[in-house]
Amino acid sequence: MSKRTEDFTVEPTERIQKTLARCGLGSRRQIEAAIKLGQIQINRQAVQLGQKLQVGDKITWKNRGWVVESEAVQPRVLMYHKPLGQVTTRKDEKGRPTVFDALPSLKGQKWLNIGRLDINTTGLLLFTTDGDFANHMMHPSANIDREYACRVFGEVTEETLERLLAGVELEDGVARFSDIQPAGDEERGANKWFHVAIMEGKNREVRRLWESQNVQVNRLKRVRYGGVFLPKGLRQGKHRELNQKELDILFKDTHYEPQAATLVVRTLKKGRR
Repeated sequence: MSKRTEDFTVEPTERIQKTLARCGLGSRRQIEAAIKLGQIQINRQAVQLGQKLQVGDKITWKNRGWVVESEAVQPRVLMYHKPLGQVTTRKDEKGRPTVFDALPSLKGQKWLNIGRLDINTTGLLLFTTDGDFANHMMHPSANIDREYACRVFGEVTEETLERLLAGVELEDGVARFSDIQPAGDEERGANKWFHVAIMEGKNREVRRLWESQNVQVNRLKRVRYGGVFLPKGLRQGKHRELNQKELDILFKDTHYEPQAATLVVRTLKKGRR
């Protein structure tokens, strides 16, 4: 009698504090403190810090109960057209408006910014609900370029452009544009428009590169992040979420593979605890 081989799926596991925090039950610090005080139980047993959850585990805390389930959850990605005067932070100590003020609210999740734009830079900002995807998009090893439209004031020669493409020593290391293209007609005086691309997102990198050549940037707008372009119809201060087709293209272009499944918690009825 031959043995029968059955197909099976390996269910995900994850540390309890990470799952509960991601599902919006509290901050990691709050959850870790509750674990240390013995307030959280799994299957009626005290939890150890760092203990991993599995599908089917039953959690009790604060006289409430949850069951652990597996769910396919893709990162959500939002594009936002940042106007002047907003800062890329959740809260600003100076009381200035932030980019998060204009974003749609989420239940059990939060928007994470992919990169930053300074207060005087407009254009495309991307947000996601997935920290792993955000880190992937920002990491230099991913080789994802950003494109900016910039209006500059000063003398720009062929030698200037060659130096900016070859690399310039800044205070935090060598930086360069990966591409520079003239854009539009020249304005009065010494103002010129260029489209430039960079592979990293260092603080004020585009401005500092031009300033290293005694050229001042007086308008700066990000128009592309990797394969995501700022839509012409997306007005400043407005946002739009990427659809499934756009997400598939983005993941493919950036060589990112979303998790097949992740752990979530569902509220248990009292009779099932």
